[in-house]
Amino acid sequence: MTDLRAAARPHPPVWVLGLTNSTFGMMNGFAVVTLPQMLAAEGVPGGHIAAITAAIISPGFWAFLFSPMLDVRLRRRTYALMFGVIAAASAALTVLQHSDLGAVELVMVIGYLCAAFYQGAVGGWMGSLISPQEDSRLGTWFNIANIGSSGIIIVVGGPLILHASPAAGALLMLLAMLVPTVLFLFIPAPPPDKLLASESFGRFGRAILDLLRRRDVLIGLALFILPAASFSLTNVLGGLGRDYHAGASTVSLFAGVGSIVAGLGGSFLVPRLARRIELRPLYLLIGVVGALFTLGTLWLPRAPWTFGVVFTGEIIFQALAFTAAFGIAFQIIGPDNPLAATLFTVLVAAMNLPITYMAMLDGWGYDRGGLLGSFVTDAGLSLAACLLLALVLRRWLFGPRPSPLAAPLLPE
Repeated sequence: MTDLRAAARPHPPVWVLGLTNSTFGMMNGFAVVTLPQMLAAEGVPGGHIAAITAAIISPGFWAFLFSPMLDVRLRRRTYALMFGVIAAASAALTVLQHSDLGAVELVMVIGYLCAAFYQGAVGGWMGSLISPQEDSRLGTWFNIANIGSSGIIIVVGGPLILHASPAAGALLMLLAMLVPTVLFLFIPAPPPDKLLASESFGRFGRAILDLLRRRDVLIGLALFILPAASFSLTNVLGGLGRDYHAGASTVSLFAGVGSIVAGLGGSFLVPRLARRIELRPLYLLIGVVGALFTLGTLWLPRAPWTFGVVFTGEIIFQALAFTAAFGIAFQIIGPDNPLAATLFTVLVAAMNLPITYMAMLDGWGYDRGGLLGSFVTDAGLSLAACLLLALVLRRWLFGPRPSPLAAPLLPE
């Protein structure tokens, strides 16, 4: 039996560990903003661009099906380097061949899948190195790396790629996405668990099922799958500027620079809040306060400055929620966890799920009641989810910190 009571391993500062997530953030920024801009410049209709983008980012939800491989055979550093290189090469090839829509979709789906595997590998790797006292700090830096690197690609890299030659743009994208892997040289990379690496697939499969039956894992999945703190309005507000009489430049300003500043600010707040409130109830508190903020903005006049307030506020609450969620994920993983990458990938997939279905529900609400319908749908479901979770799981949510050491990960 693997002993999960091992202490956290010596490691560089937590911010170094967290910045390894930058490669995924760059791929995400490229896929959801820069690439659509490139396709629009080629004359591709908006509806087609939206469909291509949805297909490209879909591995964010189903990559977990293949995540168990990240914990066996090879070191997580090896997996991270391998998938990071493939993701970077995919983005670079897309810059070169972006006029071929079929190739773009295929290459980018593969690239985004590899980026998701990369995030799972580095998340499991870094999460298994830290002590329980560092959970919220690593969650903060993981989210800062995601927001900051995505913003750099959108605000700086995007214009350079759009106006440079395809070859220069491809080289820029390739090198930018590979820079975070230099940090791997300074981070210890423990070998995979020997028992896992030598076990049969059937026995390993049973270990995964045992993992997913752990109470702390199920609580984490419940928190993330329900729309307690998804703040998916950030994904639809960009198309609602006209409701606030906000021009394209105003929308772009807050979608670019504004989202970076607000997102980073929100991320840095979580460690301070976590000193006073445990991460699980803090996550629900963020959801409740954020939902009330959403409803409160309905009383403001429909003016461009209101759009700025709404967009900035939603970004701040989403950053708070994701930072707390990453902290909860690292808390569940615990130090020296042999299934850390598998568990992290599953939890991240759960975090991403409500962003997708809530965006559709927010759109449904807008079709039936405009801003009022969309905001009430988003905030109402968030409040309902927070209340449900607080009532059903109050014993575990508001009790002592869950220990990842309490339940074995491997069958006897």
